[in-house]
Amino acid sequence: MRLNEIVFNDAKPVEGYGPGFFRIGGHVIQGAVITSPSGTCTWSGFDDIAALEELAAESDVIFIGTGAEIAHLPRGLREQLEAAGVGIEAMASPAAARTYNVLLSEGRRVALAMLPI
Repeated sequence: MRLNEIVFNDAKPVEGYGPGFFRIGGHVIQGAVITSPSGTCTWSGFDDIAALEELAAESDVIFIGTGAEIAHLPRGLREQLEAAGVGIEAMASPAAARTYNVLLSEGRRVALAMLPI
């Protein structure tokens, strides 16, 4: 078996999560979170469209974690982000974190917004 070391450059992978928190780049963040190669910050949820639109400028795809279960995104949110020309993938937060980490390790232009489980 061949093992390769993953280098994330400036981006920080999601290292863990639990009830109400995420651990990203060695820091624990309580509540909803946004992370991308430009940094990590708290997120106000689906009503905070401006934060997601900022991610659209630097990302090809934004993964949106909807909490413990997959859920539909609000129509207005989806329409605004699609109009910005960015791909949107909604999934449960654990799946979104795993997918983000894999694509991040491949050097892809991805961002992540997650609601806690």
